[in-house]
Amino acid sequence: MSQTIAFQGVPGAYSDLACRQAYPGWATLPCPSFEAAMEAVREGHAQLAMLPCENSLAGRVPDIHRLLPESGLSVVGEHFERVEHCLLARPGATLATIRRAHSHPMALGQVLKVMKELNLTPVIQADTAGAAELIAREGTVEDAAVASELAAEVYGLDILRRNVEDASHNTTRFYVMARERKMPALGTPHTLTTFVFRVRNMPAALYKALGGFATNGVNMTKLESYMLDGAFTATQFLCDVDGHPDDPALFRAFEELRFFSREVKVLGCYTAHPFRVAHEGR
Repeated sequence: MSQTIAFQGVPGAYSDLACRQAYPGWATLPCPSFEAAMEAVREGHAQLAMLPCENSLAGRVPDIHRLLPESGLSVVGEHFERVEHCLLARPGATLATIRRAHSHPMALGQVLKVMKELNLTPVIQADTAGAAELIAREGTVEDAAVASELAAEVYGLDILRRNVEDASHNTTRFYVMARERKMPALGTPHTLTTFVFRVRNMPAALYKALGGFATNGVNMTKLESYMLDGAFTATQFLCDVDGHPDDPALFRAFEELRFFSREVKVLGCYTAHPFRVAHEGR
């Protein structure tokens, strides 16, 4: 079977672009949902899944934190993809003819300056690449899509203007998922571990559970909380920390965490993406 990586969305989506950037030469498999992308890996239709987890502007990607622990997959890597929005239209359209901009609401909120400059009316679509597909199929010279350069290539659209996003730091982080856990060797530089945990129902449980990371000098780069099964008292936490689970410091921190927690589950250990390494300490 050829090397295949699954993603949520249609061809030309930013997740599709992330797959191509991270794994050049691999086939990309569009899936209608995050669950379907994970299922494609579990069933062997793809070796990996590229799943967005957070954006530098919009924050956490909904549902990913809930799906990861029960996916049956492991985090084997991360990828950072710079979001560079383009204004796309059918051949024949120009900046003077377009009146409407179609895209995902998050993308539309990231291009307010060009929307105001060109006096464009926003039209909400399910996703950025889907908006490009719609313009290619049904659009007029008055319609444009806010999407990636890849979407223009996939759907035969002209790029009227590049890099129309308001913020130059707009970047999405992805988890790379696989069926089998593949950990880097102990001692590998820039190693990360992702895990979830639930604290016991006792005073200062979270403070005590996290104390081991501080006393052992373990750097925590991500801590998110969310409810389980709609219960306000059942809180689970998703974390990223520097280090390998077998590092003595992280091993001791996990021992303390387990003492104060009802459940701890390591989702994966992997090497940090070069983007993260380049931005350490900033």
